[in-house]
Amino acid sequence: MNQTIVPDSEGQGILARMPGRARDLIQLARFDRPIGAWLLFWPGAWAVALAGEAKARWDLILWLALGSIAMRGAGCVYNDIVDRDLDARVARTAARPVASGRISLRLAWGWLIALCLVGLVVLLQLRPIAQVIALASLALVAAYPFMKRITWWPQAWLGLVFTWAALVGWAETTGGIDRTGLLLYAGAFFWVLGYDTIYALQDIEDDALAGIKSSARALGSHVQSGVLFFYLAALVLWGLALWSVRPQLLALFALAPTACHLGWQATGLGKGKDADALKRFRSNRFAGMLMFLACFVVGSTA
Repeated sequence: MNQTIVPDSEGQGILARMPGRARDLIQLARFDRPIGAWLLFWPGAWAVALAGEAKARWDLILWLALGSIAMRGAGCVYNDIVDRDLDARVARTAARPVASGRISLRLAWGWLIALCLVGLVVLLQLRPIAQVIALASLALVAAYPFMKRITWWPQAWLGLVFTWAALVGWAETTGGIDRTGLLLYAGAFFWVLGYDTIYALQDIEDDALAGIKSSARALGSHVQSGVLFFYLAALVLWGLALWSVRPQLLALFALAPTACHLGWQATGLGKGKDADALKRFRSNRFAGMLMFLACFVVGSTA
């Protein structure tokens, strides 16, 4: 049975019973929708695990988790500030706190700064080279909301941004960036390109009316084969990353569960069915966990 899509503005459970302003701030940062934080977190956790440091640096994994929650929230606030005009023209996002006017721009900017301060605390836990790499992502983050206005592939830009933790985690645990870290990052890029294309299927009709560009619209009737290609590219690059740590068949077999899950996402993808697209997009938190286990097995036995 297809799950019901809950509009971004709708609160459920405890959230629905909270005071209006607190509820709006939580929704603005998407704390009620943790899938984004999970997707931001996993690449960093993969890097720590593949470097063989998952047990010794469990504290780093927790710091990366906190940073993912804070910075994903900050990114959502910034995106809603920039996109408030476009959000107002798309049914799923029209009632978001900033687009609807329930949250003022001044309050939204203040909330953004507060979340960034939490991110700063996490940044200070890292060694200098990892700090520099983390800060280098800010330009990409700042440019992302404008990509849907100028390119058909804003999902590719998100792929550069949302996987940055892989580089940060690798630099923190190994002291630099090498071929393995770059292969892990490149694979994560195609993973994001695949799952965010699936996510974009929800808004494909409204995006067309509003003039918003997306990879789902660019691929058109070829969206399923496009997602399959993106996921295959991710698996090949991840396989090379794992092989470079442990050049044995075990490294490739460790990817089998992840490959099966991504194959399920792509081959069963409905043609523009909102609930189906959302279900498959959200399942990537599980895909991230499977990839983490693969990195942990290979990294721990290298």
